[in-house]
Amino acid sequence: MEPHRLPKSPYPKLVLGSASPRRKQLLSQLGIKPAAVDPCQIDESPLPGEAPGAYVRRLALEKVDIVSKKHKGAVVLAADTAVAVGKRILGKPETRAEAEQFLKLLSGRRHRVYSAVAVAGGAPKPSLKTSLSIVTFKRLTINEISWYLESGEWQGKAGAYAIQGKAGAFIKSLKGSYSGVVGLPLYETACLLNAHGFQLKIDDK
Repeated sequence: MEPHRLPKSPYPKLVLGSASPRRKQLLSQLGIKPAAVDPCQIDESPLPGEAPGAYVRRLALEKVDIVSKKHKGAVVLAADTAVAVGKRILGKPETRAEAEQFLKLLSGRRHRVYSAVAVAGGAPKPSLKTSLSIVTFKRLTINEISWYLESGEWQGKAGAYAIQGKAGAFIKSLKGSYSGVVGLPLYETACLLNAHGFQLKIDDK
């Protein structure tokens, strides 16, 4: 008698190549729970003269390449986000003083937020999409900057702020993708996942 075999799942395993809880939470909005979270450590220093858009695309592709080699047969998603004022890339501040410098630079002006998403597996080669959002900050007072720095929310955030947190009170306008500013543009992500065989499941549970 033939043993009972479970039907093969039409959905490949998804591995998130990022330690960001924000990206994992954004995926959950699409009804996706990664089978594994496996971030990689790379040098995130911009290359000399590297434009912000090229910078995030390079890092996203590097990350997805490294992680996908460890997870054969899985669909791997990686991403990178950068805040830019002109040609200057504002990374994750290492100190409170650097965070204060970033906030003063963003105060009362527009800046750009680039988010690149790369997906590998389920297709002959990796795919990449980038979102660009324009964010305008209100003019910040010294007290507002101090209040935000005291919250500690700036830590580990590109540009020293999180739009989904207290810094939402500073955002005068946003043109583009809100989820992209948070760290994972959902429209681009859904398009890439579908193209790589990871179709979004509609589940009432």
